[in-house]
Amino acid sequence: MKELFEILFGFVAAPVLIIIAVFVMRATFNYIGVDVEPVISIVVATSPIWLPFLLFYLFFDKWMYYIRRRFAIQNGRTTLRINLPPEVYKSPEAMESVMAQIHNVQSADNLFQIYLDGKHPLIFSFELVSIGGDVRFYVNVPTGKSKNAIEAQLYAQYPGIEVVEEQFDYTAEVTWNPEKYDMIAFHMNKKEDEVFPIKTYIDYGMDKLPKEELKFEPMAPMLEQLASYKPHERVWIQFLCRPHAKKAFKTGYLKNTDTWESNVFTKIDEIMGRNSKTKLGPDEREDQPRLTMGERDTITAMERNVGKYAYETAIRWIYITETGKFDGNAIAPTIRTFAQYDMIKRNQIGVKWRTDFNYNMFQDRSGKKKLKMKKEELRQYKERMFDSVGQVKGVQPPQVFSVEELATMYHIPGSAIVTPGVARIPSTRKAPPPNLPVGLPT
Repeated sequence: MKELFEILFGFVAAPVLIIIAVFVMRATFNYIGVDVEPVISIVVATSPIWLPFLLFYLFFDKWMYYIRRRFAIQNGRTTLRINLPPEVYKSPEAMESVMAQIHNVQSADNLFQIYLDGKHPLIFSFELVSIGGDVRFYVNVPTGKSKNAIEAQLYAQYPGIEVVEEQFDYTAEVTWNPEKYDMIAFHMNKKEDEVFPIKTYIDYGMDKLPKEELKFEPMAPMLEQLASYKPHERVWIQFLCRPHAKKAFKTGYLKNTDTWESNVFTKIDEIMGRNSKTKLGPDEREDQPRLTMGERDTITAMERNVGKYAYETAIRWIYITETGKFDGNAIAPTIRTFAQYDMIKRNQIGVKWRTDFNYNMFQDRSGKKKLKMKKEELRQYKERMFDSVGQVKGVQPPQVFSVEELATMYHIPGSAIVTPGVARIPSTRKAPPPNLPVGLPT
């Protein structure tokens, strides 16, 4: 209801401000002796033509934000905890399959569902959490649309796991109280153009299913770092993923935006030096530059990446500790764990925004701006949302990641991971025998 009032206020406030501006402009010109009555008369006379369009553009974004939020709230959200099995011999391709199977763009049947019901692709949140060194795997999903589907897919790909619905979300343990908790939040993203893939499990050779003792687990540094945090520290990492799809009027957008395929192939043509329309390159000559092995590998990875389902992804992580016990030395090692997915001269993952300033003395002398940003980040983390336009400045929009890239950063780790903080189920789950007797003996 509060959001509805804010939308209505914004809708009313804009025309009022326009009217006030007209009166101020009129008074100013009258004061300096310029007659603007003919111009104002023309503007007022033509207002039935231009005013509806102006109000539509002012109101459209707010209305779409409101009905989409309502649609998301009506679907509800569920936090599922994944308890790891004692043995996992599958590559991250198993998690890639899970992410591909739940990729649902929520295609609407008609415009009423889009512009009145707010039907749109909802966010999946894949989360890694350290609570005092206890490392946990979570998935937070829309209850009405995806809970049953993702449970089924996880059990299908990882028969030994346990997926438990949490009665209380783990984030409820922390409330906004600067006197009790201190925190800092970071947004991670690709440093280069999103069309260039990061280093994935295929680059590590895990798709070839080497022996367990020969596997190189890309998540190992992150899990080891999460397990090293002290009892009073918490680290929450979330990968917020919204299915990537074309944007057009029939999907709830005024501006048409194509999917990333066209950008990927345009970049490939640029690397190869060929015309994007004719696909012809320069004339073959003996001294004609040829693609290097690195460039060939990059193009191969780009073509493989674009052929898979993709998500618009925002990566956020928060370090939370008791007030007075903030350890700045614990920040850099966590950031460096993302370097496992870096491919020099292709793409890397780095910090794109944080709840801090480079020059606090000049940018935030009182510290109030940082407190506001931290409070907003905590709220958005709990609601599994990512706002890159309104609440705080400098936040970059999500970037496109393929399911191959996402599964590399978040998957059920193999048995080679023996980190003490990563707990596993004592024994493999098995169904009871089909001939098990029931009832009391007679």
